[in-house]
Amino acid sequence: MLKLINKVIKILILSDFFLLSAWGLISPILAIFIIENIKGGDAKVAGIAVGIYWLIKSIIQIPVGKHLDRNHGEKDDFYFLVLGTFLSSLTPLGYIFSSLPFHIYVLQSIHAIGMAMSIPAWGGIFMRHVDKGKEAFSWSLESSSIGIGAGIAGILGGIIAKSFGFVPVFISVTILGIISSLLLLLIAKEILPKEKVFPFPKIF
Repeated sequence: MLKLINKVIKILILSDFFLLSAWGLISPILAIFIIENIKGGDAKVAGIAVGIYWLIKSIIQIPVGKHLDRNHGEKDDFYFLVLGTFLSSLTPLGYIFSSLPFHIYVLQSIHAIGMAMSIPAWGGIFMRHVDKGKEAFSWSLESSSIGIGAGIAGILGGIIAKSFGFVPVFISVTILGIISSLLLLLIAKEILPKEKVFPFPKIF
């Protein structure tokens, strides 16, 4: 099915698959990790941690989206996407060294900022490059791929954590997230045909 879509859409879907599958590994175990490994960790701390992520991501991604729309061209979109994906991918490593609720809250905030940078950029690039007449198919392929990935990852995350502990799960999430970031570099020429990938442009 991937042969039916263009390279940019294909890489965006694959990148999203790796990133969201990675975080799918954490979804079923984060609350358990907090309760078992964080001093004072309980259901309340786990709930606050989840709330911090969603609130910060939801608030920040609106001005990010407005900023990206104000700047013509896809240079800013591409850099926000790569940097945001990479930033969120590093977050799980921090869980390994966390011992207090405050540590979890900070890491959730960093994760939220990374995703708030990448999601609007991903959507903007996707919408501009989707093949005409294949919009619904492309979106369904994206939704199905991340759904399947997250479902399998959720099962594996629980099994890995039960058998080997939390650290291998967090390391796996980071590795998959970095792969997601690196995949995006494969479409740099299509997104930035007249630009060099480095140095980074002025963001604001």
